[in-house]
Amino acid sequence: MPDKKLLEKYAEIALRTGVNIQKDQPLLIMAPIDGVEFVRLIAKRAYELGASEVHINWSDDTLMLLKYTHQSEEVLTDIPDWLVEQRAYYMKKGAALLQIRSTDPDLLKDVDGNKVAQATKATAQALQHLRHYTMNDIVPWTIITIPTDAWAQKIFPGKSAEEATKLLWDSIFKIVRVDQDDPIQAWKEHNATLHNARDVLNGKRYKKLHFKSEGTDLKIGLPEGHIWKGGSSTTESGTEFNPNMPTEEVFTMPHKYDVDGTVTSKKPLIYDGYTIDNFTLTFKEGKVVDYKAEVGQETLKHLLETDEGALRLGEVALVPHESPISQSGLIFYNTLYDENASCHVALGKAYPTTLEGGASMNAEELDKHGVNDSLTHTDFMIGSADLSIDGIFADDSSEPVFRDGSWAIKFD
Repeated sequence: MPDKKLLEKYAEIALRTGVNIQKDQPLLIMAPIDGVEFVRLIAKRAYELGASEVHINWSDDTLMLLKYTHQSEEVLTDIPDWLVEQRAYYMKKGAALLQIRSTDPDLLKDVDGNKVAQATKATAQALQHLRHYTMNDIVPWTIITIPTDAWAQKIFPGKSAEEATKLLWDSIFKIVRVDQDDPIQAWKEHNATLHNARDVLNGKRYKKLHFKSEGTDLKIGLPEGHIWKGGSSTTESGTEFNPNMPTEEVFTMPHKYDVDGTVTSKKPLIYDGYTIDNFTLTFKEGKVVDYKAEVGQETLKHLLETDEGALRLGEVALVPHESPISQSGLIFYNTLYDENASCHVALGKAYPTTLEGGASMNAEELDKHGVNDSLTHTDFMIGSADLSIDGIFADDSSEPVFRDGSWAIKFD
């Protein structure tokens, strides 16, 4: 484990900048058993900050692998009521949700992919109604990571487990600003930068974005009343929080029926414990009509067959090529990090909060405005050093948004 003071600083920003825990508020933590010492630090600090309760749901890679290897599909897809009711209990109480992710990217590579896909779909269906709390910013939530040996050695091959894990801790601390003298202030300044970028984009009112790079020529329509988000968000009750740590993106929703062209991935996507890499999707009127992957074709097929909404886009996000994660030169095999190194799009559900009035619309109204719905929300990376993006206005005139992978717009 790294120096305790650095871990305490990491816990501090997760609680104060991430979920921004409030006095007498419950905290629900989803965490790997490998991180027990760090989670204890978080729990202690959460109580000091006034949390009324800290509840931890533990996960374990070894037990997960045993489950998927030996349980039948029938058992795996039978999601117990108590699991759903527990999550519902905390969401209805307005609990803050802190997810600590740290799974071996290759954990399930030798497990039947169809079995995993069906289990993932069943879990998503059982918890679908509870996503309303996070995707509409009703409760504060954040996602952070900690290293495991297997994940670290995937990023730093050839290193011992100890060396690789130390290198990954160092990378995480730098990227999440834990290494700075005042991480809280550093995050305030970073949020201000992202807020400025989103404000400028919201003033543009683009009708479409046109992405072009090697293997990509894609036009993404944006709904009337779309809202660009980035950096911290605010709950209905007025609590500011950071959903992802790290974050380098500004994002909005595409129009589900207005996406045309071809897009090629630029980084590996880890989905359900499998790798999908060097894949291309072709869209017509918002829907994937053709796809191919050099690695993970069957897994990509499972993803796209999740439901009708999985064939359409729910997010488009802009990240300059010079972002700290991109400049690290590392592939993290973890979407939370890799999506913040590259412009990306997401297959599946859109955030209703990225449309004016979207959080209060019903399903029919959202669909009418071009807002996608799905059991999945899966980001994949499309940004590169040769990426150009043009913003197209309502009168069909256009202007550069990105050139050579970086902002062409001037921000004050």
